[in-house]
Amino acid sequence: MSAENNNSSPASPTPQPHQQQQQPTTYYLNFTFFKVDPKWRWLNEIGKDEAAKEFATLIEVANTKMKVRTYSTVGLREDADMMVWMISDSIEKTQILASKIYTTVFGKYVTPSYVFLSSSRPSVYSSKVTPGFMTDEEPLKYVIVYPFIKSREWYLLPFEERKKMMEEHIAVGRKFPQVRLNTTYSFGIDDQDFMLAFETQDLPAFQELIMQLRETQVSRHVVRDTPMIVCVHKKPEDILKSLG
Repeated sequence: MSAENNNSSPASPTPQPHQQQQQPTTYYLNFTFFKVDPKWRWLNEIGKDEAAKEFATLIEVANTKMKVRTYSTVGLREDADMMVWMISDSIEKTQILASKIYTTVFGKYVTPSYVFLSSSRPSVYSSKVTPGFMTDEEPLKYVIVYPFIKSREWYLLPFEERKKMMEEHIAVGRKFPQVRLNTTYSFGIDDQDFMLAFETQDLPAFQELIMQLRETQVSRHVVRDTPMIVCVHKKPEDILKSLG
């Protein structure tokens, strides 16, 4: 699936490749997935309750300095039990939160299984793209997160040719307004080209969107779009309770 798909209308006039547009703030996004040590389940209930309160308080305080969202992947993945999505104006703030997580009681029982880093920037295909995380809208129930890499051949195609294929792709995306897009860029700061985070209340609709996008011309140029991880938005306390 393309990283530039969005439900917004194409921009006019057409931006040129690599054209820089004004953007007040660059946001850095950190998607950290954690695997929980089975020893956590052996901790007594009082200890787990106190640890949950400590972790929840940490996330609450962090949310005064940046956006932090917590998600459960329990039973959905073998390599991750939860995800913390951090959105900040500096990578240092995300480092501070990660460090503080490891100093909590709960942090002694977790190991990161995936860490993805990306940043916001204007799309070269549409100036009207506004990622969901940059709005005041509440998080939706599900978010599907995955790294995305296009072939080098894609970037060597003429811009107008790429734009034409992207317009087909965008047209498919407009058919699914119940799917909220968060596309961010990882060029030069992580191994993938983009990070995609699709929010929705309707997983079957998202599945149908992916199936239809497989049939677009852009899909010929996709090198990687896995792991594709479904996450369920939950409060920190509820996530820790679900761990056993």
